Amino acid sequence: MEESRSSHAVVRFACFELDQQAGELRKEGECIRLQDQPFQILRILLERPGEIITRDELRHKIWPADTFVDFDHGINNAIKRLREALGDTAETPRYIETLPRRGYRFVGKTEVATPAALNRIQSLAVLPLENLSRDADQEFFADGMTEALITNLAKISAWHVVSRTSAMHYKGVHRPLREIARELQVDGIVEGTVMRAGPRVRISAQLIDARFDAHLWAETYDRDLRDVLELQSEVARSIAREVQVKVSPEERIELDRARSIDPEAYEAYLKGRHHWNKRTSGDLNKAIDYFQHAIEKEPNYAAAHTGLADCAGRAGFWSFASPTEGCGKAKSAALKSLKIEETAEARTSLGWAIMHYDWDLCSAEREFQLAVQENPLYATAHQSYGHCLGVMGRFEEAFAELKHAIQLEPLSLIIGTSYAGISWLGRRWDQAIEQTEKTLDLDPNFAAGLWGRARCYIGKGMVDTAITYAQEAVKLSFGTQLFFIADLGYAYARAGRTGDAEQILHQLQELGRRRYVDSCLIAQIYVALGEVDEAFRWLERAFQERAAWVVYLATDPWFDPLRSDRRFDQLLQRLNYPSHRI
Repeated sequence: MEESRSSHAVVRFACFELDQQAGELRKEGECIRLQDQPFQILRILLERPGEIITRDELRHKIWPADTFVDFDHGINNAIKRLREALGDTAETPRYIETLPRRGYRFVGKTEVATPAALNRIQSLAVLPLENLSRDADQEFFADGMTEALITNLAKISAWHVVSRTSAMHYKGVHRPLREIARELQVDGIVEGTVMRAGPRVRISAQLIDARFDAHLWAETYDRDLRDVLELQSEVARSIAREVQVKVSPEERIELDRARSIDPEAYEAYLKGRHHWNKRTSGDLNKAIDYFQHAIEKEPNYAAAHTGLADCAGRAGFWSFASPTEGCGKAKSAALKSLKIEETAEARTSLGWAIMHYDWDLCSAEREFQLAVQENPLYATAHQSYGHCLGVMGRFEEAFAELKHAIQLEPLSLIIGTSYAGISWLGRRWDQAIEQTEKTLDLDPNFAAGLWGRARCYIGKGMVDTAITYAQEAVKLSFGTQLFFIADLGYAYARAGRTGDAEQILHQLQELGRRRYVDSCLIAQIYVALGEVDEAFRWLERAFQERAAWVVYLATDPWFDPLRSDRRFDQLLQRLNYPSHRI
């Protein structure tokens, strides 16, 4: 047997690793319970990947000669348990192939980790940098520098970097680093401080191998604020050199691309991202103003154009802005960003805008595919792509993308809500409810999670329960979220509370005199009230105004009662849609 396949080796395949010395099978770092016989069969197969291991050979190696058992039953049972642990099947094997009357063969791609590779840091978390400026108003700057460092480190594909969403949960948390690393399932931790004083910025950072509580590297950087982008790249390069991680030529070019930046533009950009991350109507509007100011100071600031596209696109989706000011502006900003620099973030924003403004799902899908290729670790790209696939009725593909997004950002409330939303589109009410439970476990007061749960219970016909959740969502959002208000009206109508439903219709129509209201939201309440002609009148209005929610009509459950009406079929035929029937 080769030395690399010795009993002390760790053999990796896909997201699994078999540690022969520890006697453990691990999936993404977590130990999987596996009985001894299935474990031994896997060990034997991995010793000679690609070769046929006969049943007789397995029998002689695993069961002693003086053992009196039903060998055939024992081997069959062990193989079955092994496949269950790996999520494999005999019909479409990814790892263990059955050769009838001959034996078994390991068909997955394997990698043997050497002792040096085992000790190398392969995953990182950047904890929120501490603000030493003694000015609470500068917290946005420290958070922005943290996010920038995460983004730069994530450009190196040789390691996994924990997302900003997960890392920011540890802001202000003082706990043992080994404990935090275990929770985040990483080998290394980057922590440090940032201080801004006038035109200067100082960053102190250190890298700790959390497995051994070992300090590997520490450095302090003092730079002019104009050079802050180069400073962020320099820190990432220094950490990569310290752990001797492989940086491809393309990744090195990406890290070296930094240039000087107008300090006022950079500050406006960071403030924009600070408000973007809050996702409320007021914060999105503030973020748009900051990004526009950054662009005024630095017209070729690609990241600011992308930030503007992100905010305008979400404002358009949530009916915080008109189609022109929302997804229309997002499309223009994303295209401008891409003219300056090709990024996954800009591709994702463009796909989102095309999907909700042009209703062109095929073109949107191409943009999301390009975004995922550009940066496979960008969770929002997978989330948006999953959204697009779900709208097209390709639900299994959609869930695969959304699950991947959740794996990348397990603590993201909005990604979890997207998964529940696409489950709702697919009429998978219980699956959607299960996901909202996970989301609300992270934050019981997350209004969008409660709204998602309300929708699911409406779908199940449990409208009284749905009304309770919908009312709470409206309350927590201070009555600013039109989707929550509209679904409460829809639930009232489904419950036979016609007066309450009509009151919400009046409220939405009055709001429409002062701000934009997506006409689809009003149409859905008329559907529930059984006023079909009025529903079609508002849907026609939605088409005329290029309402964002029009693209969901082919799969939206609330419009199911209209599907037998030829007028609805005619509406769907006006969409640039690959197939208008679900």
